[in-house]
Amino acid sequence: MDKLRVMLVDDHAVVRGGFKVLLQTWDDVQVVAEADSGEEALRIHDSVAPDVVVMDIAMAGMGGIEAIKRLVAKHPQIRVLALSAHEDTSYSKRAFQAGALGYLSKRTAPEVLVDAIRLVAQGKRFIDPGIAQRMAMQDLSGETDPLALLSPREFEVFMQIARGQSVVAVAETLNLSVSTVGTHVHKIKQKLELTNTSEITLLALRQGLIDASGLGG
Repeated sequence: MDKLRVMLVDDHAVVRGGFKVLLQTWDDVQVVAEADSGEEALRIHDSVAPDVVVMDIAMAGMGGIEAIKRLVAKHPQIRVLALSAHEDTSYSKRAFQAGALGYLSKRTAPEVLVDAIRLVAQGKRFIDPGIAQRMAMQDLSGETDPLALLSPREFEVFMQIARGQSVVAVAETLNLSVSTVGTHVHKIKQKLELTNTSEITLLALRQGLIDASGLGG
């Protein structure tokens, strides 16, 4: 039986190494490539042609959601399983909007990760049971996510600014003009009723989308 070819994308080498060792304990899975950023994933994807891309979405630089979006635009049939240490539902919704087939918390049991990879490889959807429950509870309770007001591009800019990136740096990372990023920042502040970039960072922290150790890079 042919093995499922997996590319791991995570900006922490220790995490990638751990996943690689874990996945290699299964006979039907093979890690064929690793990337430490969304940018590198885009560069090497075509040369390795993985069956499944396992993508951390909370990376510095371009970030996983933008990388998923660009990979899907180039390869509509690509199969991506998004991973995150953060369990806020904003990330999961954005990952699916970008084109991911699956979404999983990094805290999930190893066998669930492998099952998710197998399902995504078949073109089937998978969502972490705990996050699915949170999404269902939000719907039942009528709880609203303030970040749902943001467009996909605005959310990407929001996350970059929240991590301490300048408008110029965000423009370079997302391949946008500085004025376009500035317009996005203005709209973000309007929609979320924020007055400065510090409040953007505070909101991201409160929503559990970033932690203090991830600021500035």
